[in-house]
Amino acid sequence: MSKLAPGTAEPYMVFMEIVHSVLGLLAACVGIAVLARWFKLPYAVLLILVGMVIAFLPFKPHIALEPDVALAFFLPPLLMGSAYRTDWRAFRSNIRPILLLAVGAVLFSAFAVAWVARLMLPELPWAAAIALGAIVAPPDAVAASAVLTRLNLPRRLVTVLEGESLLNDGSALVLYRLAVAAALLGASLPVWQAAGSFVLVGAGGVVVGWAVARAALALIPRLKDTLLEIAMSFLVCFGSFLAAEAFHLSGVLAVVTAGIIFGQAQYAVFSPQTRIEARTVWVFLEFILTSLIFILIGLSLNDTMDRLADRGWLELTGLALAISVTLIVARFIWVFPATYLPRLIPAVRREDPSPPWQQVVIISWAGMRGVVSLAAALALPAGFPERDIIVFLAFMAILATLVVQGTTLEWLILKLKVQQKRHPGGLDPAEAHARHVVAQAQMMALRERAQDVMDGAIAADLLAEYQDRAGHLHRAHRGGGAALAERAARRRIRLDLLQVARGALADHHRASTMHDEALVKLNQELDLEELRIERALG
Repeated sequence: MSKLAPGTAEPYMVFMEIVHSVLGLLAACVGIAVLARWFKLPYAVLLILVGMVIAFLPFKPHIALEPDVALAFFLPPLLMGSAYRTDWRAFRSNIRPILLLAVGAVLFSAFAVAWVARLMLPELPWAAAIALGAIVAPPDAVAASAVLTRLNLPRRLVTVLEGESLLNDGSALVLYRLAVAAALLGASLPVWQAAGSFVLVGAGGVVVGWAVARAALALIPRLKDTLLEIAMSFLVCFGSFLAAEAFHLSGVLAVVTAGIIFGQAQYAVFSPQTRIEARTVWVFLEFILTSLIFILIGLSLNDTMDRLADRGWLELTGLALAISVTLIVARFIWVFPATYLPRLIPAVRREDPSPPWQQVVIISWAGMRGVVSLAAALALPAGFPERDIIVFLAFMAILATLVVQGTTLEWLILKLKVQQKRHPGGLDPAEAHARHVVAQAQMMALRERAQDVMDGAIAADLLAEYQDRAGHLHRAHRGGGAALAERAARRRIRLDLLQVARGALADHHRASTMHDEALVKLNQELDLEELRIERALG
């Protein structure tokens, strides 16, 4: 083993300590995620609680996250992944309720929290109180994703909640930046100037994100390599954020814009292999970063509490309870009028009838705070007025909403009967119709190809297969017990045949000289076929 150069032993040991700590935290995150799945709880709740427990252990890992790094490291990839998966057409058609939540509810909640914080802590400057409000105002879809994906909720309800989580981060962090700047400078901006800066910073971030994404999309077709294309997506993610921040614009909205543009262009620009592998890489990264930041905030609580030792537990509990209740109640106060008042206008009511009150309750209750609030709290500068009490109150608001709302959201959805019944056989009639249209187009192309001198016989052989598929989809679209029974039988038989194929392939590999590369390739083909069947057949 080579010896370390003089003077390098200490940095090396520090580096290895960080590596060991991070690996230990990742192992803990995996175990916590498994427990959360067993108990059907949002895993963010368990991550924070475990982080708190670890924070009070004598052998806890010593990991300090620089405030300037928190937002720049954690937020861009989390936002990019969510924006990439956004259904743009559904997002655009629901832009009014999304903006009412992402901008209106965020600003209302932020100023409500600031007002209560000032009542409880008169020594807290207004700018610092607004910064606290901006930190805890935006709900996080990551915290609710376990419930949203497990239950079959109305599509529009999910679209509104996911769309809100994309834009509310931008509006909250623009307000956060203005408040932090005002608090550090000891000055206040006139309302008109603050509103102008709010719009300018947000719009500028959108322009930067659009420019970075378009430049990358022009370059990607020339790469012709899956790894390079995935690497380019990371460059776009962090590049759009850092470029916008360099111009003092909204890095969050820049990333969201770039992610939406990439999501819209993925089928025209990326190869199928790139789309499959990129999705796996991004989902993995989102899990790692989300887990780490939740557990890191739990670890940081110990040091924060030590600095708040002069305040009594009764006072801290009262402050935390007041802020948390304000946060939950403010969302209800905003959501119900914002839902029903616009529909007093006849034109709006005709185009968009009022949703059931049960769905409005779910939107109001789905206000769990999470990653963005954690990162923003950690990013407060060291010399920020009353930083420790703000970080503590933000942490407690996040914990309260996760524990109270996160653990009861699924129960409330089931109690209010908001969950939709899944279509028998696992296929929505509209989706079956779309698949039937695709199959019909393929059959028409095959019939034309059957007239070809060279390929006609082969095309004619394939035609029967496509006719069978189209006929099955047509029957599934029209519904009926026989079609559903046929669908279940097809699914069972195809999946059974795939298992038989895997067993035969393994036996052949053991008994022959077939190399492992061919084994991996054939197994990948079987895996993709199984994935296709599972997705197509529910």
